Amino acid sequence: MTTSTRRQLLLGSTAWAATQALPAANVTKLKAAIIGHTGAGDYGHGIERVFQNMSDVSVVAVADPHEGGCAKAQAACGATKGYADYRDMLAKEKPDLVAIGPRWATEHHAMAMAALESGAHLYLEKPFTITLAEADDIVGLARRKNLRVAVAHVTRMAPAVRCLEKALREGLIGDLLEIHTVGKMGDRAGGQDMMVLGLHVFDLARLFAGEVKWCQASIQHHGKPATLADAKESPSDKVGLVVGDDISAHFAMESGINVTFRSRVGLEKAAGPFGMEIIGTRGIVRLNSGFAPGISLLKEPNRSATTRVENWQDWNGGVDPASEVTFEGLSGYDASHRRVVRDWLEAIAEKREPLGSGERAMKAIEMAHGVFQAGIEGKRIEFPLVKRTHPLIAA
Repeated sequence: MTTSTRRQLLLGSTAWAATQALPAANVTKLKAAIIGHTGAGDYGHGIERVFQNMSDVSVVAVADPHEGGCAKAQAACGATKGYADYRDMLAKEKPDLVAIGPRWATEHHAMAMAALESGAHLYLEKPFTITLAEADDIVGLARRKNLRVAVAHVTRMAPAVRCLEKALREGLIGDLLEIHTVGKMGDRAGGQDMMVLGLHVFDLARLFAGEVKWCQASIQHHGKPATLADAKESPSDKVGLVVGDDISAHFAMESGINVTFRSRVGLEKAAGPFGMEIIGTRGIVRLNSGFAPGISLLKEPNRSATTRVENWQDWNGGVDPASEVTFEGLSGYDASHRRVVRDWLEAIAEKREPLGSGERAMKAIEMAHGVFQAGIEGKRIEFPLVKRTHPLIAA
């Protein structure tokens, strides 16, 4: 890393911003560029706005092969230039930071590898990649070039979730025993739900329970055991091949905690909101996932009692409710992106991995692909997965 680049990264950290009072004219801003593809995943949940109103970052360009989409994204982020080809943009602008926006993951690998080769740190919409081999490529190249990759698993950075992770370690509900996760279901129930929404709960399950040891699963397709012949490209979110409209999975974690995942057509109302229930020896936590997750706590449950009265209470760990939906003057999804981006910039300056790192995103995909493999093969699958190509494509 050059002296100039190191100085830029230090200037980008919030720790520096909190302790310095140099005039704005003396601040060297990090150069950022944004890659999108209108009509092929667009800009996810507002990726074109992730650098808005940042005093330490300047958006210099947007790349989008769709002329109208490129102009719209430029207007949203204030970029001075627009390009049809992201490779051309990377070569000419040489940005320090690149945000990769498409909600479809079909181009993520090519875009990410080109950006890393140009020397840029990356922020990507989820899902990270289509296959584990692609994720390995990106994580490996970033490590070799000493670059940082962060992925928009925004729930893990919500203030109440950060407090919950600490409180669980400190015994909020005693020893953790089980975590039961559910997808959003609806018309995407099954494999597509798992690859789109399930990745968020898998990321949180690893946050609370640690590494996966093995997985077993049942996958049904129209009431029959799913086969490779039933696999198809996800119809609305292009996240690779998916299979099944009824998935039930069980993960054994190295910590001894058991984790389950459920997504089935018709189960949406009975299962309740997308998220998880965390069961301990002295209580239960419910976490409804999203950019501003809802958390509730049941202390000392007694579900064997003849008269069952459950006194669930809202829980936020003492976090100011306003901070759940706002951050640095932003609100909603923009605020949740900014929390991940701010940690990413601090990680660059501090030479550490971001909390929402590419490797952690890869391991969420690995959990989903482990479910596909276990369900199709009908056997327990050990982690880390040996097969890094897509599990729904025959070897």
